[in-house]
Amino acid sequence: MTDDTAEQSLLRPRIVVPFILTGIIWGSTWWVITDQIAGMPPSWSVAIRFAVATPAMFVLAKLMRRNLAIGLSGQLLALAIGITQFCGNFNFVYRAEQHLTSGIVAVMFTMLIVSNAAFGWWLLGQRITRNFVLGTLVALAGISLLLIHEARLSPLGGSIPLGILWAVLGILAASIANVVQANQTGRALPMVSLLAWSMLYGTIADFALAWLTAGPPVLPDRATFWLGIGWLALAGSVVTFPLHYTLVREIGAGRAAYNGIVTVIVAMLLSTLFENYRWNPLTILGALLALAGLVIALRARQTPPPALKQAA
Repeated sequence: MTDDTAEQSLLRPRIVVPFILTGIIWGSTWWVITDQIAGMPPSWSVAIRFAVATPAMFVLAKLMRRNLAIGLSGQLLALAIGITQFCGNFNFVYRAEQHLTSGIVAVMFTMLIVSNAAFGWWLLGQRITRNFVLGTLVALAGISLLLIHEARLSPLGGSIPLGILWAVLGILAASIANVVQANQTGRALPMVSLLAWSMLYGTIADFALAWLTAGPPVLPDRATFWLGIGWLALAGSVVTFPLHYTLVREIGAGRAAYNGIVTVIVAMLLSTLFENYRWNPLTILGALLALAGLVIALRARQTPPPALKQAA
């Protein structure tokens, strides 16, 4: 990224379009996950999802003519991303939804804003600006209102503290993956190639974890399960992760995490249409504050560390 590019507003099409697209797609996935874990061990649901997504990502890399030879350092990075993102993060999320409603888990995951920015500052030297802090505080106020309403509205089963613990662990795992892929080694590699290998390692870990924790798989015969697998694997993984990780490289891990707010708003709008979600003054104010914080943070300028030339 040149100095001139760094000085441009972040509200430009090459940033906004993938930002909104990933938020919309991921907003729908919280819905689908609830069906995925209905009568199915969560680890096997995750493993099957990435067993479908992984070969699709390799095919995408070949279609884009990206070099799949990423070297030893690239393979080690892919292993780290695979374990944290495509095994740890998703297994934690699916387990969290056994104890908390999907809306609450989705709202909690907007905390990626804070953890991504903190890890980005600590590991990559990405500066946290005053406007980013202001935008984050405004957005968190709105998220808190949405979370309060959701907690009052939804009768929660299972262990609420355990659900919160799983969600927090998922947030930390996702943040680590978000930030480490944007280091010097990651920036020098083709994004889809790095993701393909990362998904492969994550899938291997998913199958091992599923077998150890749940025994041999018993595949469901529900059509909704397999349709959900297709959506989560292809749209929710193969389409979105290259876009999202490219955003992390372009605008930093902290700001990229703001698509979590778009995700929450989309998830709540879908609930309004299909789950009879009831809006009230509290939720309207929360949504407006979250969006206002998003705009403030995105309008902030940043001075990222020098980026290496990305391989073709």
